[in-house]
Amino acid sequence: MWLVAVLAIFGLAATACGSDDDGDAGGDSGTTVADGGGDDGGDTAAAGEGSIWVLLPDSATSDRWEKDDRRFFKEGFEAAGLVEGEDFSIVNAEGDAAVQISQAEQAIGDGASVIVLTSNDSGSGAAIIDQAREADVAVVEYDRFNTEGSAGGDVYVSFDNVRVGATMAEVLEPAIDALGVSPAQVVMLNGGEEDNNAFLFRDGYNATVEERVAAGDWELVADQFTPGWDNAEALSIFDQILVDASNEVDAVFAANDGLAGSVIAALQNAGIDPTTVPVSGQDATQAGIQNVLLGNQTMSVYKPIKAEAEVAVAAALALRAGEDVTALSGDFTVIGINADGTPADGPTGDGVVPYIALVPIGVTADNVAETVIADGFRTLEELCTPEVAAVATDVCADAGDSAAETTTTAAG
Repeated sequence: MWLVAVLAIFGLAATACGSDDDGDAGGDSGTTVADGGGDDGGDTAAAGEGSIWVLLPDSATSDRWEKDDRRFFKEGFEAAGLVEGEDFSIVNAEGDAAVQISQAEQAIGDGASVIVLTSNDSGSGAAIIDQAREADVAVVEYDRFNTEGSAGGDVYVSFDNVRVGATMAEVLEPAIDALGVSPAQVVMLNGGEEDNNAFLFRDGYNATVEERVAAGDWELVADQFTPGWDNAEALSIFDQILVDASNEVDAVFAANDGLAGSVIAALQNAGIDPTTVPVSGQDATQAGIQNVLLGNQTMSVYKPIKAEAEVAVAAALALRAGEDVTALSGDFTVIGINADGTPADGPTGDGVVPYIALVPIGVTADNVAETVIADGFRTLEELCTPEVAAVATDVCADAGDSAAETTTTAAG
């Protein structure tokens, strides 16, 4: 898989940490992510001073933050020779912006040299960035970019978020056309307006929606944002959309798996079979992929979170060591984003934050095995509950074989 080059960072970084006479890891020609950020002394973990704090937003809007991001950050920093509680800390604000600001203050008081921030909202995120800058603490904006009143962090690590939305459209468009309905009644259920990514995702799928609406093929029934990406709020919003449309909804661009789950629940509550309504999603969560296998959700966008976290670890280590993050290279592009969240002409310049953009992958029932399962991001055991196994017989047959092999090996 394309992740192999990125994964190499931690094996090499750990080796460097075990040697006092390592040579130059990065050289003068730029540093690959596989080099672990590099430094002229060669010892990645010892190249900088101060702790690294990772501030996660919640565990309610998506289970990825605790189930995936936390463990990948922990694995990454430990592989680079850092010790949790001494060299790095990972905390979660559980949806409370004030708590996250307090955590940032604690990080600064702890002598942090780098904060990796996934904010609860853009306003509080900007406040944290400003506090950090005042204290000469570097900031990696992770997965979410903060646009309100801040000059921006030192680097932004995320996926190409417009491409995330475009990937949803690439998969949903033929599924909508296959319905044979004209004009197809389409809904865009977007994320929270306080999150700049929600606008970028929307830009990605709206380009296709606008084109098909202009051609008369589709009709846009509703285009609504969901405050705080709140799934309960999304359920209420979509319930009302169905009422207003007299249940005449043919397809839904839902901005993540949580919102897709709310759409599916609302459809079922209205007596509509969700397998007849193309629905997008994002994050490749356990519930999202199960819905894909059940046929209730057409697709989810897989953003290999392990790769994203590993690149953020490399960026944090580079900043801690005083390295130039724009010199990092790997399976991503280094572009730029303006402080207001719009694309920049390049990775540097006045008011420009370097943006390390990874490539998202569309996941359907047809490629679950070779994407999220092959990468070990999701397991057959967690996906193939009895309900799912009864539908996804091809995929889940392997789960039974795997369990049988495990039992046989244990018995032997």
